[in-house]
Amino acid sequence: MKLKTLSLLMAAGLASFSGQAKVTDAMLANDAKTTGDVLSWGIGTEGQRFSPLKSINTKTVAKLVPAWSFSFGGEKQRGQESQPLVHNGKMFVTGSYSRIYALDVKTGKKLWKYEHRLPEGIMPCCDVINRGAALYDNLVIFATLDAQLVALNQDTGEIVWKEKIDDYAAGYSASAAPLIAEGLLLTGVSGGEFGIVGRVEARNPKTGDLVWVRPTVEGHMGYTYDKDGNKKENGISGTRNATWSGDLWKTGGAATWLGGTYDAKTGLAYFGTGNPAPWNSHTRKGDNLFSASTVAIDIKTGQIKWHYQTTPHDGWDFDGVNEFVTFDMNGKRMGAKADRNGFFYVLDATNGKLENAFPFVKKITWAKGIDLKTGRPIENPESRPGDPAAGDGKKGKTVFNAPSFLGGKNQMPMAYSPNTGLFYVPANEWGMDIWNEPIGYKKGAAFLGAGFTIKTVFDDYIGAMRAIDPKTGKIVWEVKNNAPLWGGVLTTSDLVFWGTPEGYLKAADAKTGKIVWEFQTGSGVVAPPITWEDKGEQYVAVVSGWGGAVPLWGGEVAKKVNFLEQGGSVWVFKLAK
Repeated sequence: MKLKTLSLLMAAGLASFSGQAKVTDAMLANDAKTTGDVLSWGIGTEGQRFSPLKSINTKTVAKLVPAWSFSFGGEKQRGQESQPLVHNGKMFVTGSYSRIYALDVKTGKKLWKYEHRLPEGIMPCCDVINRGAALYDNLVIFATLDAQLVALNQDTGEIVWKEKIDDYAAGYSASAAPLIAEGLLLTGVSGGEFGIVGRVEARNPKTGDLVWVRPTVEGHMGYTYDKDGNKKENGISGTRNATWSGDLWKTGGAATWLGGTYDAKTGLAYFGTGNPAPWNSHTRKGDNLFSASTVAIDIKTGQIKWHYQTTPHDGWDFDGVNEFVTFDMNGKRMGAKADRNGFFYVLDATNGKLENAFPFVKKITWAKGIDLKTGRPIENPESRPGDPAAGDGKKGKTVFNAPSFLGGKNQMPMAYSPNTGLFYVPANEWGMDIWNEPIGYKKGAAFLGAGFTIKTVFDDYIGAMRAIDPKTGKIVWEVKNNAPLWGGVLTTSDLVFWGTPEGYLKAADAKTGKIVWEFQTGSGVVAPPITWEDKGEQYVAVVSGWGGAVPLWGGEVAKKVNFLEQGGSVWVFKLAK
C-alpha cells in the first residue's frame, strides 16, 4: 500500500475517533461572515480582513487586556509574519524556519508542534518567514522554505501527505499561506531573485495531487492532471516572445510569492506576480508579461481570464505581488490593490478594466501618474537606472527613485471595511539609489544585475497607516510611524488594528484615525491581527517577532531601526470583565 494512501486512512480514522469538526467548502465560503472561527488567510477568501463583530469597539477597547501569550521558544526567531487560524478550539500558527503550532485557543497551551527539517542551502530571499496555513477537512496545510507542501492532522500534528513543489537548489522556496477555493488548494512559488519561473498550482487538498498548473511567465506551457497523475497540455501562457526578448522568458521570475485571493461571485482567483528577472531591465526588452501584474485565473480550467500589469518592463523590483481585495462599489464587483510602485489601483474584478488609479504615498519619482485610458504608467525616463553597456560596461548610471524597491506597500496586507467604505493601507515613504550591473543566469545563484541603497524620504516618519477612499483617491486620515510599517491590518466594528516594528499593537477609530488603545508586545509586529468570538466573548490576536526584509535589505533604514529586538510569540486579548 502506498505511504500516502496509508496515511490518509490513518488520518480518517483519527478524525472519526476524535469527533473533529471538519472544515468544509461551505465553511470556507462563509468565513468572512462567521465569527466563531478564522479559517483562511485574509479572514475570508476575498481578503477584506473585516469582521462583523462589535463587542470590541471605540467605547470598550480601553478594557482590552491580555488573555494569554505563547512563546515559539528556542533560538529560531527572526521575522514572524504569520496570520493565525482558529477552528474547533484550536489556534494554528506558523513560525519562522517552517514551524507550525497547534494551541488551545482558550489557554494558549501547546497541543503539538511540527518542525520541518530544512536542508542546508535553502535560499529564501527575504528572511526565513512563513505567513500562515490553510485548513481543509481535518488537515492543516502549510508551505516550507525548501519548496514543499505539508498537510498535518489537526488533532495530532502527524503528517498526512507531503509534496514537493520544486527544487530549492534552483532557487525555489515557498512561504505564503495556501488558498483553498471550491475544493482546490491554490499555491504560488517564491524565488524571483533567482530566475525561477512563477506559477500558480491547484491541488486536491486531501491528497496533494496536482489538478492544474498555470505559469505566470509568458511562453510557458500550462498543464492539467487526471486522477492518475497523467498530465495534459493546457495552453501556453500568453504568446511566446511577444513581450520577452530572446530566451529570458525561460528564467523570467514573476514569482507568485504572496499567494492569492478568491471571489465566488466571479469564480476567479487573483494572484499577484513578482519582478521580472533579472532586475537589470536593459537585458530584457518588452513589457515582460505576466510579471508585475495581477492575473485572474478561472479555477475550474486553470486559464488566465484577464491580467493587469502595474509596472510594465519593471526596472526597480516593484513586483506586483500585493493582494487583490474584492469588494462592492457603485453596484459592481471591484478589486483593489495597493502596489509596491506607490499607486493604488481599482479594477473591475470580472474583466480587469481599470476604473481608477492614484498615489497612496507622498513621493513617487518613477512615474508622473497612470493613464486611465490605457492603464499604463506615465513613466519618467530619467528615473530608470542606466544601462551598463552604455558606459564602461561595469556599472550603469545611478538614479534616485521613490518608492524604494521595498515599496509603498509590501507583503503586509491591507484591510477593507464595508462600514466605512475605506481601505486601511500600511504605507511606507522611502526611496533608493539604484544602479544596474552586468548579469548572467546561473542555476541557484542570485539573478539581479543591480545594486541599491535604501534611504529615508522624510525626517519625521517612514511608515504611515492610511485610510483611503477608493472612489476619490483621497487619504481620509493617516497615523505616522517612525519605523517602516511591515505588519498587516484588521478592521472590525468601528476600529482598525495594526502592529508596529516598535512592538505595539494599536487600535484606532476607523473614521478618524484617533488612537484609542495600544499594547507593547515585546518585539516588533510584522504580522496581521485577527479576531473571533467564543461563547459571546470577542478575542483579538497577533503574532509578534521583528524581522522580514527590512533588517536584511533596508540599508540606511535598517540602521535606523537596528535597536529593535527579535522575538517569537502569539498574544491574545479580550475585554476585562
